[in-house]
Amino acid sequence: MNATTDKDPLVQEQIYNALCYLGESEPEEILNCCDEYLRQHDKLAYPHRVIILKAMETVVKNNIALLDKSTAKEVIRDWQQAASDVLVAVGQRFINKVMEEVLTKFQPGILPHYFVMQTFANLSVSNGERAACRPLC
Repeated sequence: MNATTDKDPLVQEQIYNALCYLGESEPEEILNCCDEYLRQHDKLAYPHRVIILKAMETVVKNNIALLDKSTAKEVIRDWQQAASDVLVAVGQRFINKVMEEVLTKFQPGILPHYFVMQTFANLSVSNGERAACRPLC
């Protein structure tokens, strides 16, 4: 997975494809490895972190019926937290675009998902008044 830091988009795509391919035969093992790698490399640049997160998403989507309930719950929570963290980090530079995307998850009459609320709150904290004072409409 260290090759995800390669700047060549073809190498990055090959890593993504390899993780997805391996995830077809051993989804829990790949998900656990990706999770462990992300935990060990918490300073990994976000573009490279996204490659691994996208591979994890694909493995989960393609193998959801095969995953053990406890593994699925843990991995999905970790994946959602990591994705939220990526949005917050990107929001430190592109707050308007990230806020627009997060706000699309607020639907009338539907309680927003926990991680949508957490992302919204963390964006507000990390960007101070710029995010917190932005109108919702």
